[in-house]
Amino acid sequence: MEHHQVAVYLAALAAGALLGWAAPGAGPGLEHAINPVLGALLFVTFLQVPAAELVRSLRGGRFLAASLVVNFLVVPLVVAAMFTLLPADQAVRLGVLLVLLCPCVDYVIVFSGLAGGDSRRLLAATPVLLVMQMLLLPLFLYLFMGPELADIVQVGPFLKAFAFLIVIPLALAWTVQAWAGRRPAGRKVSDGATTTMVPLMAATLLVVVASQVPKLGDSLGDVGAVIPFYVVFLLVMAFAGRAVARLFRLDVPAGRAVVFTGATRNSLVVLPLALALPDDLAVAAVVVVTQTLVEVLGMVTYVRLVPRLLPDRPAATG
Repeated sequence: MEHHQVAVYLAALAAGALLGWAAPGAGPGLEHAINPVLGALLFVTFLQVPAAELVRSLRGGRFLAASLVVNFLVVPLVVAAMFTLLPADQAVRLGVLLVLLCPCVDYVIVFSGLAGGDSRRLLAATPVLLVMQMLLLPLFLYLFMGPELADIVQVGPFLKAFAFLIVIPLALAWTVQAWAGRRPAGRKVSDGATTTMVPLMAATLLVVVASQVPKLGDSLGDVGAVIPFYVVFLLVMAFAGRAVARLFRLDVPAGRAVVFTGATRNSLVVLPLALALPDDLAVAAVVVVTQTLVEVLGMVTYVRLVPRLLPDRPAATG
């Protein structure tokens, strides 16, 4: 499955769309499955980040600095440039902000690796990126949408999502790592869990899409209107990420990883936050899912494009 994971993900997206269209009544039940499946996916992702590696990533110097700059300085500036051109609907704008302002921490590692990016350093940086986005997202939303946001976005769901999708999976992953370091049985459990990454990713994509397709309803026009913005974002961030990588003088694998982290967004983690919004803002969740559909197709292109943007340097000759 790892050799054909892109095809697996595309098939999962198609199956989810078909299921959502053919059996819309299953949507509410499938929506309840999102958090458990996503939590399992993040647990497996974190399981591949040794606790000691996290400490080293905090000392990672240029790579970590470049990742933070591209995600929390460059991306907000790009989003700000697009913001006034977005549809005026508040729910649509909120959905776009939720998804574009948060860097991905799951399948970005997979796609970066397929393009020759330094997935290990990117993997080690994911906890830092997660904590930073959760700290900064409320501030960004306030800056973009103003103080009235407090009336529509409650803190409770954000804290609940952070606890159940980040803190608990991360704690469980590091507990299993400690067990694996001391007992052969723990090593077997850890090795077995890491083989489930692709199936869990496919299951997450299928459940998310199938649960949200029935919600499109009369909002199809507004949702479709944001697709060009997502495409433009991917195009702009390819070159912006390359510029940041060169500014920090990163090697080619690290530079490619920076391009991917700047372009790939955290739709699967912010989706529960969008689902927790009031009913009159329900379209925000569909806007988030739409970004996932565009992004997965975009990542297939990135796997071919990024090595051309940052080609391997020829070996030095004596």
